[in-house]
Amino acid sequence: MSSYKLIDEEVVKSIIPPRRKNSRKGENGVVLAVGGSWMYHGAPFLVAMAAYRSGVDLVYLAVPEPLAEPIRAMSPAIIVIPLPDYKLTKRSVNKLLKKLPQIHAAAVGPGLSIAKEEALLDLVKELLNSGAGVVLDASALIPPILQAVGGKKVILTPHAGEFKRLFGEQPPQDLEGRVELAAEKAREHGVTILLKGPIDVITDGNETYINNTGNAAMTVGGTGDVLTGITAGLLARIDSPLKCAAASAYINGRCGDIAYQQLGLHILPTDIIVIIPKVMKPMDKIIE
Repeated sequence: MSSYKLIDEEVVKSIIPPRRKNSRKGENGVVLAVGGSWMYHGAPFLVAMAAYRSGVDLVYLAVPEPLAEPIRAMSPAIIVIPLPDYKLTKRSVNKLLKKLPQIHAAAVGPGLSIAKEEALLDLVKELLNSGAGVVLDASALIPPILQAVGGKKVILTPHAGEFKRLFGEQPPQDLEGRVELAAEKAREHGVTILLKGPIDVITDGNETYINNTGNAAMTVGGTGDVLTGITAGLLARIDSPLKCAAASAYINGRCGDIAYQQLGLHILPTDIIVIIPKVMKPMDKIIE
């Protein structure tokens, strides 16, 4: 039988780092989100707003240039970096890396269309070389990425279908089987995996958490993007990818549970983002 621990509020409280009373802008996390395409403009916006609500100081959002002005109009809080191509190309990556300030964590993949796998690999490698932690989701979860992330500060956030595309095996329906397979792949590739599902499995291959917050209303599109944003926001401040991923899964699901209590089966991903402060405020700590 596989060994795992249930993530709960008390554990999450112990994971969330305190903030210094005299801290300045940028010291509490700077995040980059890279995503968006001709069809999917909402996903990277949800990532960026969720990252902000997780408590970071700054969020940069790199999207194809035609999406830049509409997203700027959606929120003045986001710092938008326009990319020259609708798909992720080496030209877009080079432009982004030239303009990018120092960041602590990045989320790559939501809504993203990838023209060249090499462009994605170059981007992820450069982000990791800069010292940033990286959360990979959606389009970024392709087999070639595994060669760039082993042993690094990386969290992969697949649902079952993305897990199969990434690792070539379908996660079983039963929890024990999911835990065993996820831990095996995390150990084999030297990464932290947050396998999303009715019960999330979070593992680095050596230690495993499960998360049972969340509900059937969260099948609405965009909830995974919110999770990615929370995860990137926390990874900007938490050294352990495993603990970061476990805390993020709990927070995202707990927000979804509160949204369900209020709205039933009629929630939007933006409803979850609005609730993030309500869930995280009791976890706030300020130190001298």
